[in-house]
Amino acid sequence: MRRSLKRIALKSFAVFSLLRLQNISLIILAQYLCAAFIFAPQRSIAQILLDTNVIFLILASALTIASGYIINAFYDQEKDLINKPYVTMLGRHLPQRHKISAYFVLNFTAVVLSSAVSFRAVLFFSAYIFSLWLYSHKLKRIPLVGNIAWSVLTLTPFLGLFLYFSSTDAHIWLHASFLFLVFWALAMIKDLRNLPGDLSQNYATWPLVHGVSSAKYWISGLLIATWMPATWLWTSGAVGLMGYYFLFSMVAVFPLLWIIWRAQSAPAYQKAYNLLKLVIALGVFSIVLMHWNVL
Repeated sequence: MRRSLKRIALKSFAVFSLLRLQNISLIILAQYLCAAFIFAPQRSIAQILLDTNVIFLILASALTIASGYIINAFYDQEKDLINKPYVTMLGRHLPQRHKISAYFVLNFTAVVLSSAVSFRAVLFFSAYIFSLWLYSHKLKRIPLVGNIAWSVLTLTPFLGLFLYFSSTDAHIWLHASFLFLVFWALAMIKDLRNLPGDLSQNYATWPLVHGVSSAKYWISGLLIATWMPATWLWTSGAVGLMGYYFLFSMVAVFPLLWIIWRAQSAPAYQKAYNLLKLVIALGVFSIVLMHWNVL
């Protein structure tokens, strides 16, 4: 009995780790907050929460992202044995055939849910599913292209909601450019962190092809470039009290650069990676400050 419970617990942890449910939960929250405070602030929160199209779009996004994690882990399993040995060994409690079956089931369900919204939504999610597979199979092995593709794919679920609400506010594009630069920097930090595994599997990432220093210069340039949209969003008043978040993000660049340039090992790069993810997470929660008076 005890052995059976242990096996169930290990498989549960393996599923949580494989699907990165904490990331998906944060993305779902971010999508709802974006819908309520950025894409359709004229609607009440109740209208957003009860809109079945929004529900289907967000669920389809969550399922597609989960399937993306599965296919990415499938192609990266040898590399991850070096970069993330404990997580990878935990994932081996799930049979490979079950993972592949789950991949197809999740994608099929996502397309079915999107069909309840519109045919355009079906095309959108079909393209998103294909792009995630292409990234995992080919694009991530191409220097810079992989980083850019990952950044775009991370923003894609929000693009779906943007198209649904047909938003036209200019500050949305500044939000998107800020996030794109942040995600691009995050992807390059991840490449630095994953150097041992990438080297063992002959992945042609930017740090391996052009050197670690070159990658650090790229990251520095991207983080400093975030100051352009962040400054406008902070000073324009278009995002309400959320402007203080963008001021904070500009200040946070300094400790990030200090950590990155001093880093010489995977644990050190992981600190920079975690700090930048924290900045992103704080940005999600600060969205409510755009129109805090409606709460």
